[in-house]
Amino acid sequence: MRVELNLDHVVVTHNQEANRFEATVDGLRSLITYRRFLDRLVLQHTEVPPPLEGQGLAAKLTRTALDFARANHLRVVPLCPYVSAFLRRHPAYQDLLSANDLQQILSRGK
Repeated sequence: MRVELNLDHVVVTHNQEANRFEATVDGLRSLITYRRFLDRLVLQHTEVPPPLEGQGLAAKLTRTALDFARANHLRVVPLCPYVSAFLRRHPAYQDLLSANDLQQILSRGK
């Protein structure tokens, strides 16, 4: 069963105690987990329940995490395959990566 959603009405919250950004729609929680270090944010895992997949929710979670990293002057380390793919498609966020990580992500897309 697919749950239709309007991304404009989805609120992403930062759950610092759980080290994740999350959004709940119709009782279903989507999230992106991270580990924060002094100078970097390691994005570990993105999870969207099947009824919410394919509607841009993972992208909204990822943008929120990347915007948080930018606002806090953190380098992003994308361990999550979804985040790596997102960064490959959105050059505006690639400045958050180290030169080595950027090279690896771009080479995977070929």
